Amino acid sequence: MTTILLVRHGQTPTTGKVLPGRAKNLHLGDVGMAQAAKVGDRMRALKKVSAVYASPMERTQETAAPIAKATGCRIRTRPGLNECDFGQWTGKNLADLRKLPEWRTVQSYPSGFRFPKGESFPEMQARMIGALTDIVAAHPGETVVVVSHADTIKAAIASAMGTHLDQFQRIVVSPCSVTAIMYGQAGPIVLAVNSTGDDLTSLVPS
Repeated sequence: MTTILLVRHGQTPTTGKVLPGRAKNLHLGDVGMAQAAKVGDRMRALKKVSAVYASPMERTQETAAPIAKATGCRIRTRPGLNECDFGQWTGKNLADLRKLPEWRTVQSYPSGFRFPKGESFPEMQARMIGALTDIVAAHPGETVVVVSHADTIKAAIASAMGTHLDQFQRIVVSPCSVTAIMYGQAGPIVLAVNSTGDDLTSLVPS
């Protein structure tokens, strides 16, 4: 089985305030850089990471950098791991978005929502799962780190758990947390979700 370690990027100056989406030139803040260094140390302890993948955004590339250094891997960029395309909502303040009537749909019925001039949640999930499927196929029996974004990781967790996309907003994925999923012919096994401080070497199927 292939183990995928999904890492959300570290904290940025807009985390929790703005819906950044695919806006360019958004970098990790000081806290985010420290979080990335810490997750790199966690990966170093594994001593068996075969590859490091990341979405094209600056914040994921910067999070992947210390992981790549710690594991001796280069960063492989995959567009399929990118953040959801929020269209006209990109860069908007979350406080303002929460006042929109559409926000209730985003939270309770995401499978039926498309961002204005952007992507739908089902499209985002299908894209993310497709990217992970390709990575698993390229690394049979190996351990791989994938640095991505909160919604894409939550969508991957929901898929692995067999949970409907309309429930994925109930999943929490914190900055620089690690979610571990094993993929094999019998289906995925979720080993950990939103892990921020545990010893990753202990994550094995029971």
